[in-house]
Amino acid sequence: MTKRRWMIGRTVLSVFVGLVTFVSGVWGAMALWFQLPGGAVVRTIGSLVWAIVVISLAAFAISRRSWLPLAFYVLVFGALMAWWSTIAPSNNRVWADDVAHLMSGTVDGSHVTLTNVRDFTWRTEDDHDIRWYTRTYDLDQLVSADAVLSYWGSEAIAHAMISFGFSDGRHVVFSVEIRKKRGQQYSAIGGFFKQFEMVLTAADERDIIRVRTNVRGEDDYLYPLRMDKTAMRELFLSYVKAANQLVTTPAFYNTITSNCTTIVYGMARRIDPGLPYDVRLLLTGYLPEYLYEIGALDKSVSIDELRRRGRVTDRARASLPTDDFSRVIRVGLRGP
Repeated sequence: MTKRRWMIGRTVLSVFVGLVTFVSGVWGAMALWFQLPGGAVVRTIGSLVWAIVVISLAAFAISRRSWLPLAFYVLVFGALMAWWSTIAPSNNRVWADDVAHLMSGTVDGSHVTLTNVRDFTWRTEDDHDIRWYTRTYDLDQLVSADAVLSYWGSEAIAHAMISFGFSDGRHVVFSVEIRKKRGQQYSAIGGFFKQFEMVLTAADERDIIRVRTNVRGEDDYLYPLRMDKTAMRELFLSYVKAANQLVTTPAFYNTITSNCTTIVYGMARRIDPGLPYDVRLLLTGYLPEYLYEIGALDKSVSIDELRRRGRVTDRARASLPTDDFSRVIRVGLRGP
């Protein structure tokens, strides 16, 4: 019986070690592919060499029934992690136009002054008028907070933003995004491997919503949040604090741990520590259902009705340059 248990334990340990080696080996190959200095040829060679080393060590360990290759692999992987730790985020790169400047804010009583609020006019991705402004908002006049979700493919994935409205009719949208370098394209997988820095953008609705609906062909929805003024104020100030921190301490965007929704959730938790975590914070396309269940949306009507009312895509696409964009997209939003 003792021998049998020993054999079972050895088998389980071998399977576990094999699984860890496989996962870490794949991760190492992808890390080299995304971050090894040099062009595609150098990165491909580096990834292949790594894969050959991992496979060779695994084959040697199996054929010789020896743990020595595992010890060598631990040393090699440790060297890889040491290199990985040297890859640091930076605010000094050649950035794409729409993320060229970092937003920051100063607070004076109820007045918040935001520097580098974006208000582009977009015709195409490459044809746009560049405008950055400094604007002051009175938090005593804060009257609304709306969740904005923008879908571009799968119904399970959406980009989440928060739009704050003021009594004078102005709206400012906060959006946690990747900070693309000029000519760089988004990659969800690359978001796991330090490919993008993170940026917190403040923008006019006509800019940040319209570019998604009218230029990028995305499908946008707006959901009014049920929040008291104190909570709205605290959430607004949390965004300002996070933006100021990114100015002094750049950070990498991570597809899972530091994305558009997890950042908002972390802020909201400071307001309501009892806010439950949910997988829909990762599968952001289903975020409206989560907000509905926790009471953050109007529950006097169904979630399907809120979704129907909240679809702003057609209204945004039909808007004219002379229209009050924020007013146009909210026609019918709250029902009859």
